[in-house]
Amino acid sequence: MECVETSEGLSRMYKVSVPKADLQRRFDERIEEIRPQMNLKGFRPGKVPASHVKKMFGKDIMGEVVQALVQETSQKAIEDADVRPAGQPEMHMESDMEKVLSGDEDLAYHMHVDIMPEFEPVDIKKLAITKPVAEVNDAEIDERLGQIAEANPKYEKRAKTAKARDKDAVVIDFLGKLDGEPFEGGAAEEHTLVLGSNSFIPGFEDQLIGSKAGDEKDVTVTFPENYQAEHLAGKEAVFEVKVHEVRAAKTPDIDDEFAKGLGLDDLAKLKELVTEQIQNEFGGASRAKAKRNLLDQLDEKHDFDLPPKMVDQEFNQIWQQLQAEMDAGRTAEEDKGKSEDQLKEEYRKIAERRVRLGLVLAEIGRLAEVQISEQEVQQALIREARNFPGQERQVIEFFQKDPNAMAQLRAPIYEDKVVDHILETAKVKEETVSKEDLLKEDDE
Repeated sequence: MECVETSEGLSRMYKVSVPKADLQRRFDERIEEIRPQMNLKGFRPGKVPASHVKKMFGKDIMGEVVQALVQETSQKAIEDADVRPAGQPEMHMESDMEKVLSGDEDLAYHMHVDIMPEFEPVDIKKLAITKPVAEVNDAEIDERLGQIAEANPKYEKRAKTAKARDKDAVVIDFLGKLDGEPFEGGAAEEHTLVLGSNSFIPGFEDQLIGSKAGDEKDVTVTFPENYQAEHLAGKEAVFEVKVHEVRAAKTPDIDDEFAKGLGLDDLAKLKELVTEQIQNEFGGASRAKAKRNLLDQLDEKHDFDLPPKMVDQEFNQIWQQLQAEMDAGRTAEEDKGKSEDQLKEEYRKIAERRVRLGLVLAEIGRLAEVQISEQEVQQALIREARNFPGQERQVIEFFQKDPNAMAQLRAPIYEDKVVDHILETAKVKEETVSKEDLLKEDDE
C-alpha cells in the first residue's frame, strides 16, 4: 500500500493505492479460503477447481476483496498519521472499478477526513457554577392539589328543566343508524357523556348542548374518513338520543375521600406524592439551569478551530428544522423580518457553539474515563420504543441494525453523564429563586 497525505487546517486528504498484484494475491487467498465450503453441481463437495470459482464468482469475490482492502487501508492510513478522526471519512474512487474487479488495474482512491482539534480543556475544579433552586411551599402544594381536583370533578344532578351546558355531563341512551338500519357498536343505555370532552364523534356533543332531562332528539353526524371502523369511515349516521339526566360539574373537596377516589390511602399520602412530583420538577429545572450556566462558561473558556464538516452537518440539521418550522407558519418572533443570509449567519454560530461544546464535553469525558453501560443504552432504547405503541419491536430492530441511529441514542446519555461529572467536581453554589424564575425558559 502506498499513501500520500495533504492537509489544510483540520482537513486531511489521503491518497491510497494498492498494486493489482496485491489485489490478485488477496483474491487468490480468498478463493482458497472458500473453496473447501463450496458445493456446486458436477463437483464433489470442497473440490471445485479454482479456475471454475473464478469463472463463476470472480467479480463478486474481487468486490469483497476490494471492500475489505479499502476498509483496511483507510484505517491504516489514519493510524499511521496518528490522528483522531472527527467523523467518518468521505471516500472517492479514482480507479476504473470495472478494470479493478477484472484484475487489470491498481486500486486507487482518496479520502477526505476532518480530524479532532488539539486543545486543553479547562480545569473543571476551578469552575464556579450557579444553580438556582426554589422551595416547595404549602401554597404550591395547595395549588397543585386544586389542579388535580379540577381535573377530577364530581357531577351532581341538575333540575329537570336545566339545559345542558358545555362541561356538563348527560346520562343518555342512544341508538345509531346507517340508512335507517342500526349498526353494531352504535348503541348504549344510561351512558354518561361529558360535553366538550371530544370523546364522541365530532359534532355529537355539540348537538346535545341545550338539551334537558326527558328530551328525545336525533343527532346527525358524519364519521371521520380515517375512522378505525372501515365500514363506518366517512359515512353519515343518525343517532336517536334520549336524555335521562343533566349533571353539573363540581370541584370536589380535597379530603381523605377525594384521595381514596384516586386510589390512595388518604390525603396525607396524596400530599406526599404531590410534594415529590413538584420537587422532581423543580430539581429538573434546577439542573437544566445549572447545565446552561456550565455550557455558557465552557463555550466562553474555549476557542479552537472546529472540524468544518462537523459544523456543516450540525448547521444543515438546524437549518432543515428551521425551514420546516417556517413552512408550517411557526417562525420565531426574533427571526421575523430577517433575510436568509442573516438567519444563516446566526444559526451557523449556534451550530459552531454546539460542535465546540460537544468536543469539549467529549474530551472532558475521555480524560475522566466516563463510561455508559449497556444497561443504560438498553433502557434508553426501550423508552424510545415506547413512544411508538404497537411498533416497539420494529423500532428496536431499526436501532440495532443502524449504528448511526444507535450512536445518536447514546450521545445524550454520555453528555448527561459528563455534565453530572462536572457538576459533582466543580464549585456549585445554590441560589434561591422564585418558582417563576426557576421555571422561566431561557433563550437558545
